[in-house]
Amino acid sequence: MSGFDSTIQGLDNAMNLRLVNQNVISGNIANADTPGYHAKKVEFEGALRQALAVDGNLQLEGEHSAGHIVSQGSGPVTAEVADDMNGVESLDGNTVNRSEEMAKMVENQLLYDAAAEMLKKKLGMLKYSITEGGGNR
Repeated sequence: MSGFDSTIQGLDNAMNLRLVNQNVISGNIANADTPGYHAKKVEFEGALRQALAVDGNLQLEGEHSAGHIVSQGSGPVTAEVADDMNGVESLDGNTVNRSEEMAKMVENQLLYDAAAEMLKKKLGMLKYSITEGGGNR
């Protein structure tokens, strides 16, 4: 998504990071019965801080403008996936707590939905200002 402003770019990045988080949580749940599997987690807060550090001055990268917009000085936003060191190892070596992972999934989905709703509202305001709110023409 090309960035109209830092809010849209930040929400886009936040939603992408929430998607990565959802995939990691789903993988943990899918492997809850796999012997020796260690639960993973996304270092989400640091990546989200990086995502929201967009200052509104977008620069083009490369020769073609479409799809080559990057945030000022930060490049693409990525989240680090690592073993969750807080898990308690069961007798078979698995560290997944299925009920905790389900709670994390619900929380992550709610936060994703909230970001999507904010993005929808922001784009709606932008559409209004372009079509109807532009004043006299």
